[in-house]
Amino acid sequence: MSRLKIIALSLAVIVFYSVFPAGSAPSEVQAAGRTVSIDSCTISGSDVICSISASNVPASDDGKYYIYANEVYQDGTAGTVVAAADIGKAVSVSFPLAYGTSDSNLSRKFLIAVKSGGQLTQVSDEHYITNPESIAAYTSARRDTGIKGILPGSVINDGSMQDLGIQQVIYNINLGDICADGSAAGSIAFPYNGATYYFNGTVIANYDSFIKYLNNSGIQVTLVILNNGGSSANAQDLIHPLALGGDCPGFALNTANEAGVGQLKAIGAFLGKRYSGTQGCGQVDNWILGNETNARTSWWYSSSTSLDLNVNMYVKAFRIFYNEIKSNNGNARIYNSIDQEWNRKSNPGSFLAKEYLDQFNYYMLREGNIDWGLSYHPYNSPLYDPYAWNGPAVWVKEGITTPYITMQNIDILIDYMHQPAFLNPAGEVRSISLAEIGYTSAFGAENQEASIAYGYLKAASLPDVDAFMLYRLTDDPHEMLSNLDLGIEDTAGNHKAAYEIYKYLGTEKEAVAKARASEIIGIDIDTMIRENIIWTRGGDGVVG
Repeated sequence: MSRLKIIALSLAVIVFYSVFPAGSAPSEVQAAGRTVSIDSCTISGSDVICSISASNVPASDDGKYYIYANEVYQDGTAGTVVAAADIGKAVSVSFPLAYGTSDSNLSRKFLIAVKSGGQLTQVSDEHYITNPESIAAYTSARRDTGIKGILPGSVINDGSMQDLGIQQVIYNINLGDICADGSAAGSIAFPYNGATYYFNGTVIANYDSFIKYLNNSGIQVTLVILNNGGSSANAQDLIHPLALGGDCPGFALNTANEAGVGQLKAIGAFLGKRYSGTQGCGQVDNWILGNETNARTSWWYSSSTSLDLNVNMYVKAFRIFYNEIKSNNGNARIYNSIDQEWNRKSNPGSFLAKEYLDQFNYYMLREGNIDWGLSYHPYNSPLYDPYAWNGPAVWVKEGITTPYITMQNIDILIDYMHQPAFLNPAGEVRSISLAEIGYTSAFGAENQEASIAYGYLKAASLPDVDAFMLYRLTDDPHEMLSNLDLGIEDTAGNHKAAYEIYKYLGTEKEAVAKARASEIIGIDIDTMIRENIIWTRGGDGVVG
């Protein structure tokens, strides 16, 4: 989760589309001429019910709609016909969910075909099940107590979480580490969908202990699902064919064949059940799929430079994890992940965060709207810039075309997510997690103090923000080479001044933190945030 990004000048071409308000989702993948629509696809008891409508009833050899269930890697009439119905303008059809069997339809996609000239032809877009939580057997009440979070150090039982008043913790779970071959000693067998999958018992036990400790301390847990490869054959199956051979800490998940897809389903079900809070292993309320997935060559590698293809691959994995986790724990939240490079790339191998988000939302609406959440990383630009409240004017602007969205102009993101096209199925603004944010002390301890206070208080003032995850507790020596002294403890575990600031925020001593931050900034911090006063400075943010 560390990031060492070199800021380089580049131009971003901003294209606005009329499909969504204020410019949002591109239409390059819109299928033309499909007059049949799957309006909903939901679980009811042990069945799946699809509601079908047609603006124009298609011609057909036999007057039938054929409902196909495809695995995510199958296109067109390549899957299994699970039902047929008489053609009409409004049709409802049902078929078995077959949950937990080799014929499970839980994480498949569905489409409609008709026979024309003796051939089956697809006449609708694909659609996924959108209410997997309806069958969740292990749902637990969420542990929502506040937004104050952190990435902990290697030792969590030293009392620092309690001393700081931490309410949320974020941590990585690497799929390559938890997967195992069946022959490995201590492996955990997990039968699912007619096959048996194996997990590393030692690694899983460590996560159990970690999560239970935090839960017992009243702390909510968010796990970031990363695909780091791994030595087991099963772990290698998780790397997308287009990501094989990449030099990257994270790889696109394998949604291209049965070996990868079958395992992804099992992993989602295993994690959703085990960490539902009902199995004696701890409770994880929030899952983030990937880290900054728009940063293709840095964190979610594939060899393709196509925005649409990369988002499509990610959406398929997201659908699987969403349905598999929520079919076990209906109250879990599943988030995507993008960085702060809204309209400017510092790395030519990345995609713009805005365009990635737009395309992701396009697919979600087209294939069945679900209650996905947004994980956003509103770092300063450059990353080592020490002033959260006074960013470079060239990078931090107050309009939708701003190159970066940081904590200064985070309201741009919040307003963007208020658009009707981005609302969840209940018509509400989605959960927004500021899942990674940090400020350096390399250019003065006082700047880190004020920045952390500004960032946290700004987040706390926004009702739509559900998490402010400070990155990190302890400095990382490698990151410090780039002036990213982001910890609130030094490498020896000594508290920096920012430690006390963060400790007081969100408590009865918050006024002390506010007074200190106001003194450093030179303006009352409550006034600055309440009136949304945006200070910027000239130059490119390079600190001399």
